[in-house]
Amino acid sequence: MAPRILLARHGQTEWSLLGRHTGRTDIPLLDEGRRGAKLLGERLHRGPWQGLPGVEVRTSPLSRAAETCELAGFGERAERWDALMEWDYGAYEGLTPPQIQERAPGWLLWRDGVPEGESRADVTARADEVVAWARSADRDVLVFAHGHILRSIAARWLGEDVFFGSRIKLDPTSLSVLGWQYGAPAVERWNDTGHMEA
Repeated sequence: MAPRILLARHGQTEWSLLGRHTGRTDIPLLDEGRRGAKLLGERLHRGPWQGLPGVEVRTSPLSRAAETCELAGFGERAERWDALMEWDYGAYEGLTPPQIQERAPGWLLWRDGVPEGESRADVTARADEVVAWARSADRDVLVFAHGHILRSIAARWLGEDVFFGSRIKLDPTSLSVLGWQYGAPAVERWNDTGHMEA
């Protein structure tokens, strides 16, 4: 079996709701985020997933991802891993895109990186580490993490520059699956929030 990677973005927080860049600031889940995490867990414990027996689970150590993992029912199986932390937004931490545009007109995270934070090369290296781990054995993996790092992982899974992440939206508490098609890396499912609509 060719290994797949299942990506779960953390539930809604106050900052994600407001569009504020939330990197290393440890913002807790809102009640809506907790509800979404439970719904995601219920979905993954029903068919066709059946609780994902044999799947290796890792989570970002930041509380919004770790709590999503716990509420989804995978906390006891999960290992916390710094490689899954969100992009370090440095001087732009907590700012909204319009606020950043006032400081740096035309700025784009995926192209420009951030002052006093992580460069694109830094994030690429972490995403590559996650992809290499996911492909390292004949088993699927499940990760709980954050919007920009998960989009970066998807880009690198597909063999693209992390800039590709700028073209793929990822909502809170979404489920995505990266796998294979005709022997090549492929997207099987992306930004699926069907469990939130139930």
